[in-house]
Amino acid sequence: MSVTVVVGTSKGGFVYRSRDRREWSLDGPLFKGWKVTAVGRDLEGGWLLATASDVYGAAIQRSKELREWRQVEKGPRYEEASGWKLNQIWTFARAGETLYAGVDEAGLFASRDGGESWSLVEGLTSHPTRNRWFPGNGGLCAHAFLSDPKDPDRLWCGISAVGVFRSEDGGGSWTTKNHGIPLILEDAEDKDIGFCVHGLAQDPGDPKRIWRQEHNGVFRTRDGGDSWERIEKGLPSRFGFPIAIDRRTRSLFLAPLEADQYRIPAEGKLRVFRTRDEGDSWEPLGKGLPSEHAYAGVLRSSLVADSLDPCGLYLGTTSGTLHASADGGESWRTLPGMLPRVLTVAVFVE
Repeated sequence: MSVTVVVGTSKGGFVYRSRDRREWSLDGPLFKGWKVTAVGRDLEGGWLLATASDVYGAAIQRSKELREWRQVEKGPRYEEASGWKLNQIWTFARAGETLYAGVDEAGLFASRDGGESWSLVEGLTSHPTRNRWFPGNGGLCAHAFLSDPKDPDRLWCGISAVGVFRSEDGGGSWTTKNHGIPLILEDAEDKDIGFCVHGLAQDPGDPKRIWRQEHNGVFRTRDGGDSWERIEKGLPSRFGFPIAIDRRTRSLFLAPLEADQYRIPAEGKLRVFRTRDEGDSWEPLGKGLPSEHAYAGVLRSSLVADSLDPCGLYLGTTSGTLHASADGGESWRTLPGMLPRVLTVAVFVE
């Protein structure tokens, strides 16, 4: 067993490796001084890294072994005539044999040749509501992507601060799926958009069962997004960014923050909350995490779970610490290193 945790920060990428989840090595930085905003794998197990620079823009870097890198020449880009700007790549995902990248300004790009060339998924950016999309505090970002393992043409995309969209035809057309979610602006004229989704998690056994950390609450759908219900019993706050799932047990994990105007751990305690009953109730997990005077935030891509038994959890903070649990969140330890601001965390087991 080998566990690799790749941490993207505001000043480069860092790689943690372990064979037992107790002893860890740390390498980096990769792309020193650049933002590393997303991490993924290609169809052959190679690595994809999204970098962003205020000078050189956003790009995809590829490597076979996280060592020698080359930039993808035909990476995601908007045509100049569109008037849209590619600020950064938020996420990589896969549906069947197609790779996807969600970006800011919001849109999806697809690669059908293993990551060498990327084309715009025009069905999303040409949605009738597109000219009324507006950014959240972190930008106008397509940051969450889900697919149906049994039907790679069924896709979901979460956009902040717009909402969740679903496609049944591989991205050719999209419908909004936000019924039951409160609008950010209650007096908005367009009731189909104006929802600030922060994170999505999907049941591996039932793709239509999806959980959603929203700007103003935590929600669940059992019908693929046609309707949503609140699931917040036991949480200290409705607000937060990441949501992660143990794919083996279907336990879910959140990192609540205190209100959108503060964005610091609720009650000054860095804790992860777990549900074992699909969101009907939540319990705190904090053993080994800072229990007082904890004011570093956790961003939307900075909490992930591995696939082992029991599952490992990896939590990155805006103060540059990485906390890990090897027992499903029951206990935590802080891994070596004082990193820059953590933007994204990804874990891979081989």
